[in-house]
Amino acid sequence: MFSILDHPIVAGLISIGAVFMASAMIIVRMRAAKRPASVKKIILPPLFMSSGALMFFFPYFQIGWLQVIEAAAVGILFSVLLIYTSHFEIREEQIYLKPSKALGFILIGLLIGRITFKTILGHDISVGEMSAMFYILAFAMLVTWRIVMLKKFLKLRDEMIEKTGVSTS
Repeated sequence: MFSILDHPIVAGLISIGAVFMASAMIIVRMRAAKRPASVKKIILPPLFMSSGALMFFFPYFQIGWLQVIEAAAVGILFSVLLIYTSHFEIREEQIYLKPSKALGFILIGLLIGRITFKTILGHDISVGEMSAMFYILAFAMLVTWRIVMLKKFLKLRDEMIEKTGVSTS
């Protein structure tokens, strides 16, 4: 099922929008590293992103379970890079997330991959299917990464409280 979204000009505009979104995400992450981390800052991004799942109410974005599993598996695989390159540090009795250089490369890689897949498979896969699969990939990557980051943060916070008696939020 193809629609106006599959028109090459519209698909190109969508890709340009994705470039701006990826760039904004990199800037937001760089700025966030300047402020102390907290449980709330770790948990909220996946919750905010989950609203994107509303797209699946529209038939144009619905995909098969095999595609869901494939996209989620690739997302979890990408999260491993983020997990191993994301670290916390204690500064001024606060916990900060050291910026991961991998995040920028992963976002750019995903963007290039999306554009490449759309260019190559554009006649076989609709923009809706491709969007759904990349949403699931990104969501699975983000949730997996944030769960591990939350565990690391809580462990470091508990160690810091035990050692110094100073609590962070």
